[in-house]
Amino acid sequence: MSKIVLRENERLDDLNHLGRQIIQRTDAFCFGMDAVLLAHFTKYGARCRVLDLGTGTGVIPLLMAEEADTVDALELDAEMAERAARSVEYNGLEEKIRVKQGDYREIKELYPAESFDVVLANPPYFPVKSGLAAAVPEKAKARHELTATLSDVIRAARYVLKYHGRFAMVHIPERLDEIFVALSANQMAPKRVQLIEPREGKPANLVLVEAMVGGQAGSIRWLPTLRVYDKEGKYTAEALKYYGKESME
Repeated sequence: MSKIVLRENERLDDLNHLGRQIIQRTDAFCFGMDAVLLAHFTKYGARCRVLDLGTGTGVIPLLMAEEADTVDALELDAEMAERAARSVEYNGLEEKIRVKQGDYREIKELYPAESFDVVLANPPYFPVKSGLAAAVPEKAKARHELTATLSDVIRAARYVLKYHGRFAMVHIPERLDEIFVALSANQMAPKRVQLIEPREGKPANLVLVEAMVGGQAGSIRWLPTLRVYDKEGKYTAEALKYYGKESME
């Protein structure tokens, strides 16, 4: 790892994965378990080219870079993109992960068509009119569709994906019908779906979806629901696997 100088309000967090660490701000958006789940949800390959749309602090590429050939990480916010690039450099992954600042709504100006095998996305979950926007602008953009919509991210994914390429995303179950409609409108069919529930007796609050370009409709594989916390409020054994741990105090 290279030397690093943390700036005001920055901290270095352990990813519990191959000794990698990530730079985050204490007063801004920080990644959650949804990003960790998404990074490990789909399969890659030694020759696989991956694009992470809206990479934020770059956590997803840092968690799966060794499983693919290359990972492009696209981020709209210039400050976050710069922070992600510094994390990549700190972990010595410059030859594997390429961070680019840009708007995926203008994807045709950023990447050639059908140039990736896998696209990942952890987009904002809520339409602008729903809920209360976070007080911190960076957090608000991470939760609400202030800069891009669900259709925008799926349209961008389709543009850069090869035929039979795969698109994996994490979202909320309440919008699963919209997700399926948008996928179909962009020549993609859902293939694997997994609900995530916080604890026993609570409804699922996240959903992981993997779709294929040109895939046949009507062949969805519903994976067993993943429960995050047990009755005592501790991470379940299944959830802990994503953090590379057997226990977490």
